[in-house]
Amino acid sequence: MSDTLDTAKLEREVTSMYRDVATAGDAEFHFETGRELADRLGYDPVDLEYVPDAAIDSFAGVGNPFDLAALEAGETVLDLGSGSGMDAFVAAMQVTETGTVTGVDMTPEQVAKSRTLAAEHGFHNVEIREGYIEDLPFDDESFDVVISNGVINLSAEKGRVFEEAVRVLRPEGRLAIADIVSEEQLPASIKSDADLWAACIGGAEHVDRYTDVVEAAGVDVTAVVENDDYEFTSERATNACETYGVKSCSVSGRKRD
Repeated sequence: MSDTLDTAKLEREVTSMYRDVATAGDAEFHFETGRELADRLGYDPVDLEYVPDAAIDSFAGVGNPFDLAALEAGETVLDLGSGSGMDAFVAAMQVTETGTVTGVDMTPEQVAKSRTLAAEHGFHNVEIREGYIEDLPFDDESFDVVISNGVINLSAEKGRVFEEAVRVLRPEGRLAIADIVSEEQLPASIKSDADLWAACIGGAEHVDRYTDVVEAAGVDVTAVVENDDYEFTSERATNACETYGVKSCSVSGRKRD
């Protein structure tokens, strides 16, 4: 196997996998999806009462970024890799009708599903855009808060993702990210495997390197919290967790002056 990641294949694999997450509710993945996962990760049951069931069924997050995000009424929020919209809908309730939430996702089926759900369930303060988190289609200083859940590990250009996040954040804007990281440096055989990247394993950055990349983009990291209640489901993914300490963490920070 080549030690160079085929980024074109990676995009195809990720798009295919998350197309299935959006459209095949009973499919099996390397990771858990759905309401039981959301409950275990500590989502507020009151919030989930108002989130469309179809969005919860396709939820594939790795943590709960909302405690760290501390959203307030009237804020503008950007959700990187918004999927079928569960986190966008939760955020929309927390910022109330006086705030707005924008999601961005590269998978057309996820975008279509979340747009339909937003329209059908009256989430008028939610907008979903199709696009890449490495090249955000938004003006500078457009948002108060950037959130993301289990997505940035899928990018081969994490530095670019965080640079873009900082660009669109207003002065002293906040970042709250749940993502997959590792305690040990992954070998080239895993880092170059697009299948394992799509499974949220191959792109796991060493936790110290991850926070270094966040800081280098212009964010002062304020908290790093392990999400002990998250676990992978497949044997291959579980083996990577045991061997290299692949795990879920939440990271928060504030845009540097």
